[in-house]
Amino acid sequence: MADAAPSRIWAFAFGYFAAYVPYSAMTKALSSGLFEGMNGGIPGFELLPLTGLSSLVGMFVFITAMKWWKFAGRRKVLGVEVPMPGPWTFASGVCTAVIIATTTLAYTFSGVSIVFMMLLMRGGVLAIAPIVDFLSKRKVRWFSWVALALSLSALVCAFLGKGSVKLTFVAGIDVFFYLLGYFVRLRFMSRLAKSDDPDATKRYFVEEQMTATPVVVTTLAVLALIGSGPLMLQVRAGFTSFFDRGFTLEAIVIGLLSQGTGIFGGLILLDRRENSFCVPVNRASSILAGLLASLSLYVLLGKSPPGTNELVGAVLVIGAILVLSLPGVIAKRRAAAAQ
Repeated sequence: MADAAPSRIWAFAFGYFAAYVPYSAMTKALSSGLFEGMNGGIPGFELLPLTGLSSLVGMFVFITAMKWWKFAGRRKVLGVEVPMPGPWTFASGVCTAVIIATTTLAYTFSGVSIVFMMLLMRGGVLAIAPIVDFLSKRKVRWFSWVALALSLSALVCAFLGKGSVKLTFVAGIDVFFYLLGYFVRLRFMSRLAKSDDPDATKRYFVEEQMTATPVVVTTLAVLALIGSGPLMLQVRAGFTSFFDRGFTLEAIVIGLLSQGTGIFGGLILLDRRENSFCVPVNRASSILAGLLASLSLYVLLGKSPPGTNELVGAVLVIGAILVLSLPGVIAKRRAAAAQ
């Protein structure tokens, strides 16, 4: 957690990367109809119910296995004490629920590559990070600014490519709510959780996680019951006829991997250092994962490969990672020299 050794954040970044590669690749493959035996892609809103339920199970298993329920706030319900989020962590959890849903949907839009959507969404959060630090009165160190500049340059490269002209209105709305969710979430994190108190950080993590996936599942269930319009009918199909498609296991795996990205991604962002450091670590991991996912779909399933601009953007992100790793390397060398 936030009280761990500085190098722990890189272990979280690797976990985030390892979960994100198959998560984004499988989501794109299902929505594009790339798996053998598919007669067409599965709409994004139809994928959400089962992936959300799977994420819910993954959240409960992880927090239980880590024995972290004890850090959550408690309230009495019918005379029994149960874990209960506070008002601010509940609001942050709702924002996380928005992020979960919009992230999955981002990889289901036709004609828009994984890498382009990743560069667009991640670049937007990178731009938000220093704003949040400024509002939270946190100092932004030089290497964070350099990494931020490199990451934003990667975003510019993505827009210069052909993918930007294919960004539909619905995809644009998806990105907007994704960025809005992150802005509010980072503000709450900076105010309540990014501190030297490990218990406060764990409490925030547990209360946010126990809110996010239940909110996703509950909202989808309500939309399915209403069933008005094509999108709500797709959600209803996700609870009913989706199981006849024969890809239930794949959807469950996507949900578990989605929860994995949420866990590791949250642990990165909750590191006590400034957002302008933590956010590039988080975003760089996912962009590189998206690049590898795109290459995997190209090699294994014949999907179009990433464009030149997207590859250049990925190289810039690698540069950002190297810059962020410099302080740790320098500190270790100084410590070794002092001994």
